[in-house]
Amino acid sequence: MEGASFGAGRAGAAFDPVSFARRPQTLLRVVSWVFSIAVFGPIVNEGYVNSDSGPELRCVFNGNAGACRFGVVLGLGAFIACVAFLVLDVRFQQISSVRDRRRAVLLDLGFSGVWSFLWFVGFCFLTNQWQRTAPGPGTAQAGDAARAAIAFSFFSILSWVALTVKALQRFRLGTDMSLFATDQLAMGLSTCPSVKPSLGN
Repeated sequence: MEGASFGAGRAGAAFDPVSFARRPQTLLRVVSWVFSIAVFGPIVNEGYVNSDSGPELRCVFNGNAGACRFGVVLGLGAFIACVAFLVLDVRFQQISSVRDRRRAVLLDLGFSGVWSFLWFVGFCFLTNQWQRTAPGPGTAQAGDAARAAIAFSFFSILSWVALTVKALQRFRLGTDMSLFATDQLAMGLSTCPSVKPSLGN
């Protein structure tokens, strides 16, 4: 893109919702958003089953409440982050400062990388706890929810790794400084006083 800065053109350009919706980064954020719901939703709705020893509820993942909490927090964090970064992507074109654009891309890159790692940890943790879960009525009842959370945790690893790669590609694009050099040169020429040649005697 000519005159681009971190994958976007000049600040103030018109926003095209159709092209924005077709961007791979936008599609990946929407997919990651859906995956996050598919992780914390089943855990919140069906992840707690009746205990065999009493009326209290226990986590379906081997009775480990930390596993359920980790899955919910991880999914909710991804849900909120996808919405926030979608808003940032919409407003990115309006950011005129190269430094602010760079910070936004670095934030996207860092968060996506961290969340990719956390999704990997979450997938391994939930899978391990589910393998250790003893069979029973509660386990059979919430089995589909547990397996769905594990499956979409794995899918989330892939989608967030892809988001990390896209953010890295955008960071490597950098800024076309010729755009700013041309603007500054044009501004400088417009402010220079015109000098009329004087005719010698």
